[in-house]
Amino acid sequence: MNSIYITVCTLFFNVLLLFGYFCKKRVKLPENTFYSGVTIMSFIGLLVEILGAWLVLKVHVSTDSIWYIFQVKAVYFVYLFWVTFISLYFLVLILNHKKKKIYNAQFLLVVMSILNIIAVLLPINTMYIKGMLTPTGPCIYVSNILANTYIVIMLVIVLINHKVIKMRERIPLIFTAILFFTNIYLQFYQQLFLTHSFTTFISFIMYFTIQNPDIKMLEQVEISKNIADKANMAKTDFLSSMSHEIRTPLNAIVGFSEELKEDNLSETQKENVDDIISASQTLLETVNGILDISKIEANKIEIISTEYNFDEVFNDLVALSKARLGDDKPIIFEYTKDKSIPTYLYGDHIRVKQVILNLLTNAIKYTNEGSIKFNVSSINTKDTCFLTIKVSDTGMGIKDESLKKLFNKFERLDNENSGIEGTGLGLAITKKLVTLMGGRIEVESTYGKGSTFTIILSQKIVTNPTIVIDTNNKENTIEHNLSNKKVLIVDDNKLNLKVTKNLLEKYNIVTEEILSGIECLDLINKGNKYDLILLDDMMPEKSGKETFKELKSIPSFNIPVVILTANAIEGMKEEYLALGFDDYLAKPIDKYDLNNIIKKYLDK
Repeated sequence: MNSIYITVCTLFFNVLLLFGYFCKKRVKLPENTFYSGVTIMSFIGLLVEILGAWLVLKVHVSTDSIWYIFQVKAVYFVYLFWVTFISLYFLVLILNHKKKKIYNAQFLLVVMSILNIIAVLLPINTMYIKGMLTPTGPCIYVSNILANTYIVIMLVIVLINHKVIKMRERIPLIFTAILFFTNIYLQFYQQLFLTHSFTTFISFIMYFTIQNPDIKMLEQVEISKNIADKANMAKTDFLSSMSHEIRTPLNAIVGFSEELKEDNLSETQKENVDDIISASQTLLETVNGILDISKIEANKIEIISTEYNFDEVFNDLVALSKARLGDDKPIIFEYTKDKSIPTYLYGDHIRVKQVILNLLTNAIKYTNEGSIKFNVSSINTKDTCFLTIKVSDTGMGIKDESLKKLFNKFERLDNENSGIEGTGLGLAITKKLVTLMGGRIEVESTYGKGSTFTIILSQKIVTNPTIVIDTNNKENTIEHNLSNKKVLIVDDNKLNLKVTKNLLEKYNIVTEEILSGIECLDLINKGNKYDLILLDDMMPEKSGKETFKELKSIPSFNIPVVILTANAIEGMKEEYLALGFDDYLAKPIDKYDLNNIIKKYLDK
């Protein structure tokens, strides 16, 4: 009788297990199906045992009756399927760990189910063995053989693949093995069949070690995170390669176009050259936009705050906007800056300039006539300047239903705007950057009449600045004759060698051009002297980084090395400088940046 009470208590806990498992949201995994079978078979097995006890103890059915035979067959039927499900569970678990296909598990389930049904349909007898009424016959023998075979095969597979099995997955395996050997022992002495209380115990062990839905969910989250990280790394590598491949020919296009502007061209030819340069800049902005949005999504954009002169930022924005407007559109460009704004602020002036320029560029794109107003005001506290930046236009405006998707990436709001260049990334980047800087952006718009974008940013006020304003013209800062200076240019692209050489010859600098890092090392090892080395990074055989590392290992080497690269994604400059390069110059080469490099290393 006591065993019946144990079975009833076990049934209660089994119901709790089923309720807890099936009520929780579960990840759709192959092994979950088999674990569901394990728990359900334990539950049915307990019901069958209780039914059998009731028939014997209360109803006093004869051992020859159909009810008794049915109950015995049901016990073996449930046990066979319990063993089937738990064997296939661990098989699928191992296949998952080894990242192999699991189609065979479904086939095995069908085959094993057919064998189980055949075994249970075989005849059954009862006889007294050692004073106990014991079921015997073909059904019992075949069922035991099948169950033992399943478990033996499972244990062999587990032993062969034990290295892929995690420690917490071994605990239910150990108890399953104990169940197997205990059952063999009972079968050997021809005593009662092992009850389903023990199988329920194994189900509980599995739930709290490897099959808890919460654990499975966390595992899948971790797997998804790793996959996403790998995808982001692959995307970053691709974008880096794409940036390099696009910037390399752009360097030649922009460089040669700038040279053509200085020739005696007709007005029409000059306009064509300007259009080439403008188109190149648009393509470069598109590449930079894609790189920026990818970096932001990967949480790799950093806000780097430094002291800066806000007057310079404002003047640069005005100059760039005027250049973009040109003479093509009848637009009045008005700009004002409050005198209350401190000259020196502390923040990421590059990002501040970028978000404002994005708004101004959009205003210019979508305004065909009327005016564009650019105003910056501030409210100052003791140490903080709250900037309010407004860009208003009399352009196309935005429909009310489109405002909610205005800051979505790759979003173009109106079909009629399809003729306007751009990827739809500008405002998405602006929104994310403003948020990263702790600010906010607002928009008011009337369709057909225009829009007003407002950015509110807080910047620290610098009372004792350490930076000095360079009042000289950027293009005319070279003070000495540089005809005695010699620069080595290392680049595997002949067109880029030609562009860089032409740019340096304007300063009367002597240049030597070579196509590989190996040639560079040979020249330095032979004792050739240079005042500066411009070194490309992505070269065959030996990259710029590898070349630079070997150059630094030469005891007598003391030539400044500037990395000249089309790999201009966010953070690359800092990475190159951390490796020991003296400076960084991105392609396409900006003549102002090149001028600063020359002034810093050659104009002495």
